[in-house]
Amino acid sequence: MTDVQLPRGFRAHVANIGIKDDSRDFVVVASEVPAAAAGMYTRSRFAGCSVRQSREATTNNVLSAVAVISKNSNVATGPEGEANAREVTQAVADVLNIPQTDIGIASTGVIGRQYPMDKVRAHLATLSTDSFNETSAVAVAEAIMTTDTHAKVASAKVGDATIVGVAKGVGMIEPDMATMLTFFFTDAEIGGNDLEAVFRRVVATTFNAVSIDTDTSTSDTAIVQANGLAGPVDHDEFEAALHEVSLGLTKMIASDGEGAETLIEVLVDSARDTDQAKRVAKAIVNSPLVKTAVHGSDPNWGRVAMAIGKCSDDLDIDEDIVVIRFGSTEVYPTLLADDELEGLSSYLDHDEVLIHVSLNIGDAAFTVYGCDLTDGYVRINADYTT
Repeated sequence: MTDVQLPRGFRAHVANIGIKDDSRDFVVVASEVPAAAAGMYTRSRFAGCSVRQSREATTNNVLSAVAVISKNSNVATGPEGEANAREVTQAVADVLNIPQTDIGIASTGVIGRQYPMDKVRAHLATLSTDSFNETSAVAVAEAIMTTDTHAKVASAKVGDATIVGVAKGVGMIEPDMATMLTFFFTDAEIGGNDLEAVFRRVVATTFNAVSIDTDTSTSDTAIVQANGLAGPVDHDEFEAALHEVSLGLTKMIASDGEGAETLIEVLVDSARDTDQAKRVAKAIVNSPLVKTAVHGSDPNWGRVAMAIGKCSDDLDIDEDIVVIRFGSTEVYPTLLADDELEGLSSYLDHDEVLIHVSLNIGDAAFTVYGCDLTDGYVRINADYTT
């Protein structure tokens, strides 16, 4: 992967502290000045200690640093887990000489296990300001990986400013706020309230539009920091650039789903409203039968029709006016001959597949992203802790 540098004013500390193996598992990204910030988090009732503390830290829309521990989620670990997370942020705060409340923290990995605090404390004791000498966003992305097959990084320019995003996530993905773990760093100048409004709009059509396996993570965290060192930017242009970066990461997450071989994009248009379009699209992309059909390059449009039909409370969906397409080829209500359907197998064998459904009810549309379901997904998750 071509390296991408963090925006001006951001520096990182990346290391292995032995959480699980010898891969990078600890990273802190710090801004040299306090940054405007916004965060979105899982709504899971089993939200992790890190989620709760970061939610608290971003309440005032200011954040100077974010710390991430991977290979351990610090979820369902009780008061001890809460204390451990605060100990990590306090140690980082002491080194950076900033308030503990200005530090976000995220964790990802196995649920129900305490941090190995002997190893964590030993590493934290070595931290100094000189430890923050990393400027590679790829190194940051690698440090937050668990079962990801590659680092996920995207960037864009807006005026004189740069937006850089990193993400991790390949399984336990059905966002109910944002996504897995994703962090954005920019030197654009934008106020905290405006940044939060932009971030929520962007997340709604990117990270909240991806699903791998219908399982909402206990650790989902999305944070954006803007330190303003590049000066002010046009807010509309900033939103467009942030959306570009977010969509790129969203597609990387979907295509890197555990065991995945095919990125599935589902567009539902001509819906009554956006909620209906999203609901139908999610029903399709989350269907195990649709996922396995795509994996097998089987143009079985009946599975798409089934998934649409599951939205039984949408009484205005009428099978007589619905149109289903694989790519640009209509497969319903135009009924293709068997040899024509067989020809679609080659389309479904691509790395990316579009399923396009028109409800022909209204003018709303929504696109979601997911992946096929393979035996690799079963194997990875069957062996996850053993």
